[in-house]
Amino acid sequence: MVTADHLALVFFSFAVGFALFSMLLLLLRKRRWCTCHVCRAYLSSSWAAEFDNLCDWHAHLLRESPTGTIHVHVLGSTITANPTNVEYMLKTRFDNFPKGKGFSALLGDLLGDGIFNVDGDSWRFQRKMASLALGSISVRSYALGIVSSEISRKLLPLLSSVADRRDGVVDLQDVFRRFAFDTICKISFGLDRSCLERSMPMSEFAAAFDAASKLLARRGMATASMLWKLKRLFNVGSERKLRRAIRKINMLAEDIIRQRRRLGFTSGHDLLSRFMCLVDDDDKFLRDIVISFLLAGRDAVASGLTSFFLLLSQNPYTAAAMRDEIAGVIKDGNEDTVNYEQLKEMHYVHAVLYESLRLFPPVQFDSKFCLEDDVLPDGTFVSKNTRVTYHPYAMGRMESIWGPDCREFKPERWLRGGVFTPANLFNYPVFQAGQRVCLGKELALEEMKAVVVSVVSKFDVEVLQGAQPLKFDVGLTATINGGVSARVSRRS
Repeated sequence: MVTADHLALVFFSFAVGFALFSMLLLLLRKRRWCTCHVCRAYLSSSWAAEFDNLCDWHAHLLRESPTGTIHVHVLGSTITANPTNVEYMLKTRFDNFPKGKGFSALLGDLLGDGIFNVDGDSWRFQRKMASLALGSISVRSYALGIVSSEISRKLLPLLSSVADRRDGVVDLQDVFRRFAFDTICKISFGLDRSCLERSMPMSEFAAAFDAASKLLARRGMATASMLWKLKRLFNVGSERKLRRAIRKINMLAEDIIRQRRRLGFTSGHDLLSRFMCLVDDDDKFLRDIVISFLLAGRDAVASGLTSFFLLLSQNPYTAAAMRDEIAGVIKDGNEDTVNYEQLKEMHYVHAVLYESLRLFPPVQFDSKFCLEDDVLPDGTFVSKNTRVTYHPYAMGRMESIWGPDCREFKPERWLRGGVFTPANLFNYPVFQAGQRVCLGKELALEEMKAVVVSVVSKFDVEVLQGAQPLKFDVGLTATINGGVSARVSRRS
């Protein structure tokens, strides 16, 4: 006998089935279809048979393109390595190429309304605040003091202990991530997390941050955004993992804000204290500020340092030339750290750092969304709501920009009469360019230079890569899959 309960169950099952079927139809309608060779290779991942990394495939396609621009139709994306296009996006028509709602939706769960994820008045306010802080000589002096302290008290003793072990092997990427995390916590928040003093496995926060970075990057690679949005709605699969990771990140951010309030912020030199003096009653806003600083200070700096030592290990002549310059500037070889004036004198060291960032930029590509139909300087038509991506990784490998030796590691290309000479920012948008140029650029460069000068002076670092190809993890910043094992030994 059919009861009311049975009828209700049948009706409920039908309703759920109909809803899922409707969502599937919507997903299929939203999905972009294309049969061009680029889109076929992307959808089938057949590019992986020839290239180790997606960014290397992009670089190949962009080199083959007469305009230095390609389309990936299934992503609704235009990708360019043409400097004139980059200048057009980031300067000439800046207002027509904002981050856009599409980008904000992709990264909003992690970055919220932080400076890297917003446009308009909110972006201008945060940029003005960050500019006042990061442009201050006193803040940069304060930051370099912290970096020097972290190097002498933690990084160098850690590397010494590794060198004294029988095998002398360590994961450089892990070491630099911990160092950069500790440093940014002190500079940005005035707090000491002491990651380097813990056991070597990643902390729960670092693992959560890495997981969130990977999962958000995969969102951006999806050909149908409706799929991840449905998974988020039902809290299943990768979106469930992402929610758990962000919950842990939020706990850390809340702890940082709570500690900063407890210690006081009215006279603090750190960046968070400066923001709290103006906006202390909005914890959501402060949380977004904290996450933005962590992303820039931890991941980008660690990525830059890791690739630097990877390249230096492959180029012993460069390492020897660096040591000669360092010895000529630092008369007392027993010093652990360097000061600002000494760093300014090291033109060759600066060139080596810029060259490593040219080949391995921490942010391999960056996207904007086209607000209204437009035409790029190379003649490419870009329709409204198209994602337009400029590609620093590929640009570092373009003969049209750097000449036939573009894929060689050649620091001398940055020197004119022994003096460092920067390139046009739109040829080298490693730190972005135009109105969104990275405000922390000089601070990050000083931190990385201070580290490499101190480490190169006292240690030989041999990366144990062997014949293995370099493979990057999926993520918001360049992370080498499996880490970077290196043998560390003391220099006599």
